[in-house]
This record gives sequence, structure tokens and C-alpha cells, in this order.
Amino acid sequence: MPDPGDVRLERPYEPPPQERRFGWRAALVVLLLLVVGYLVWSLVLQREEPSHDVQVQTERQVAGPEGGDPLAGEPGEEIDLPELGQTDPIVRQLVSSLSSHPRVAAWLTTDQLIRNFTVVVVNIADGRSPVRHLGAVRPTGEFVAREEGETAIVDPRSYRRYNEYADAIASLDAQGTARLYATLKPRIQDAYRELGYPEGDFDRALERAIVELLNTPIVDEEIALVPKSVSWEYADPKLRSLSAAQRQFLRMGPRNMRIVKDKLREIAPHLGISLPS
Repeated sequence: MPDPGDVRLERPYEPPPQERRFGWRAALVVLLLLVVGYLVWSLVLQREEPSHDVQVQTERQVAGPEGGDPLAGEPGEEIDLPELGQTDPIVRQLVSSLSSHPRVAAWLTTDQLIRNFTVVVVNIADGRSPVRHLGAVRPTGEFVAREEGETAIVDPRSYRRYNEYADAIASLDAQGTARLYATLKPRIQDAYRELGYPEGDFDRALERAIVELLNTPIVDEEIALVPKSVSWEYADPKLRSLSAAQRQFLRMGPRNMRIVKDKLREIAPHLGISLPS
């Protein structure tokens, strides 16, 4: 069965649907896989209708940045970076020296690494799912839902597909990954301008992406699904109202979400991002 992330359900970012499946890929992971060393994910339609409520862990909402100066984080290495179109070799060298994890190696086999990373972060910062850009980084195995009449429950085996991503992220050195980001920042900024932000600083997009993920609730109880056309959607309207990026993060499961959030909070100060305690 093809990976559920191939289904297009609400935005023109994914390929056409083929069969019922619950769309997801590892975009959160890519945000961490790419920004933080590995740096870090299709969508489900939003529709308000009665459903089963679930217990959601409430957390203090982290305020997003309103603009301002670049982040005052860890300094980067003083190296001569080639032009944007010729940066793949140096990116492969720097990232591979930080991690030999197979998920990192898979991403490093692709081309236009900095451009890919930049558009992924911008999509997440805007609450969108960047699934189209993540073909090289995807979980193994299939999504599993336990059907119960007209509804279904997310099977915990689906969450376990992301365990290796979360465990790899947990092992990252926060200071080293922030230095890597600062080293590559000039060319990341070039890619950001290509996307139509000539005056903006990419630090703000990165900060908004991290805040978007940290503000995603963690659900410890079973999550109910209901069929929708060729796919599934969350039964609870509170979960359907989350952004596409947040719904994608939610599909990593509570165990993996906690690991990733903890690492984001650890890395944020090294990037110059101040978060409430």
C-alpha cells in the first residue's frame, strides 16, 4: 500500500488521491533534521460536525515573533560558502559530520538541499503541510487504523513509525546544531529571498515554525477518526481546527511529540529564541 502522505485532501501541495488513507509524512522531522542537524511531515479536511471529544494536554501558548532584528544565537563557522546553487556538497559535508543517522543520509542524497529546507520551514511557519518537498524523508511501514463500524481509532503502531526520528532528535547536541544553522544562514537567507521575501529575515520564519510546533496540543487518549471521501479525518473538531502543520505533528504520537518538544526547547536558546518557562 502506498504511503498515506500521497493523498491530496485540501491543498494543491500533494499528488492526487488513490485510496482511503490518513495522510501524513515526517515534515516535523524534516524541520528538525534540516534546521537542527537533522532538522525538522497529508492533510485532512476541516469540517465542523458533532464528534467524540478527547482529552487534550493543555500547554501555555507560546507567542509568535512580531518581526525585529535577526536572532542573536550561536555564531557560525567562518567558512567561504559557494553560491546557493553550488551549496549541496558543503551542506552534505557539514550535516554528515554532525550526524550519520540514516534519515539524515536519505535527505542528503537529494538536490537543492538549502532551497528545500527553506520552503519546508516557511510552509510550517505558515501552518501548511510541506509534504510535496519531503519524498526522501518518510516513515517506513503503513498507517494503521482500527475500524469500529463507521468510526476508527488511530492504532499506536502508526505512532511507532516515528520512534526512530524522535530518538535521533533526542540525541542532538543543541549548541552544535545551532552553530550549523548559523554557518549556513547566509545561503538560507538567499533562498528565502527567492521565495519572495526580499526584505525579511529567515530567523523570523524559523522562530514561527518552532512556535507553531510547540503550540500543538498532545493527546494522550485514543484518537477517533471518521471516514472522509478517500481518507480519514479527526472526529474531534478541536483537532480538525489545528493547522495542517500541527495536525501533522500530532500524528507522531504523544511519546514522540514530547521528545521533539523537549529538544526544541533545549535548542531555542542557542538559536537566540526566548521562550516562556
